[in-house]
Amino acid sequence: MTTYRTLGRTGVKVSPLTLGAMNFGAWANRDHDEAVKIIHQALDAGINVIDTADVYSRGENEEIVGKALAGGRRDDVFLATKFHGQVDDNPQHQGNSRRWIFKAVENSLRRLNTDHIDLYQAHRPDPSTDIEETIGALDDLVRQGKIRYFGTTTFEPHQIVEGQWAAERLRLQRPVTEQPPYSVLARAAERAVLPVAERYGLGVLPWSPLAGGWLSGRYRKGDQGHAESSRLERQPHRHDPALEANRRKREAAELLGELAEEAGLSLIHLALAFVLEHPAVSTVIIGPRTQEHLVSQLGAADVRLTRDVLDRIDEIVAPGVTISPADEGYQPPSLTDAATRRRGAAGR
Repeated sequence: MTTYRTLGRTGVKVSPLTLGAMNFGAWANRDHDEAVKIIHQALDAGINVIDTADVYSRGENEEIVGKALAGGRRDDVFLATKFHGQVDDNPQHQGNSRRWIFKAVENSLRRLNTDHIDLYQAHRPDPSTDIEETIGALDDLVRQGKIRYFGTTTFEPHQIVEGQWAAERLRLQRPVTEQPPYSVLARAAERAVLPVAERYGLGVLPWSPLAGGWLSGRYRKGDQGHAESSRLERQPHRHDPALEANRRKREAAELLGELAEEAGLSLIHLALAFVLEHPAVSTVIIGPRTQEHLVSQLGAADVRLTRDVLDRIDEIVAPGVTISPADEGYQPPSLTDAATRRRGAAGR
């Protein structure tokens, strides 16, 4: 029987594993019938949270989830989706403004075939929009009954705090969750994001706990294994074996695979159990593409890592360290725009 956890301070009971639906649709698995079967299999196994986004396969993903939940399964699911990314060729259809949020939520409700979204999340920060505008719009959606809660995804620690302060100052509903990248190979969230989330009682739903497939167990010493062609094509910065950071990820994955074998575990179970071990984490997002992938991950919620194993993991990848910046999921303008770091640079 699934042992449920509380999502932050909301009182909502969630399964330790969340079904991330990103791999259903044009981005990965194009077979809608198989995707529906995987979703049903996950629900039958006790998973009660599904996470999607409007940008995944340009809305097709939400349509698949809506199809899977038709026929009476919607009430059993805590349904999460996201807004922010550009969903079509119109540059106005993106961001965290009130104008776009009100349009985006209607589109998601229609595709998901539901009258409400349980958790509506800002997929990334939007430096061009005041956080007060975003929270004000989301607060209105809660009052209208179109969403139950809202949260953030891959926000910087100070942005998480700003969101809490803005909500308190304006006496609005506050963000109740954060969804950071977090895995054995990408541990930067341990430095501030996870402590800040604990401080404010946020539910945490980490994404990419298998580091985009690096912790799937395919990498062993002596093997010439390489990233799946679809991953390499879509995200070469995370999977190109010629890059130094990816070479170091592979070395760490090989050592972690050996540790998992010594502990009598699959590397997948070790990786997921590691993320679930952190006291700030409510539920971890898994993203199976096939039924076999799902089955390989389901048992991880029952695994408890010993102190010795956790200490060995710290030796392989130190706490707070993310081997490749590409796995952080977001680089703020303070890093990507040189003019923000050089006085007078814009006029030269």
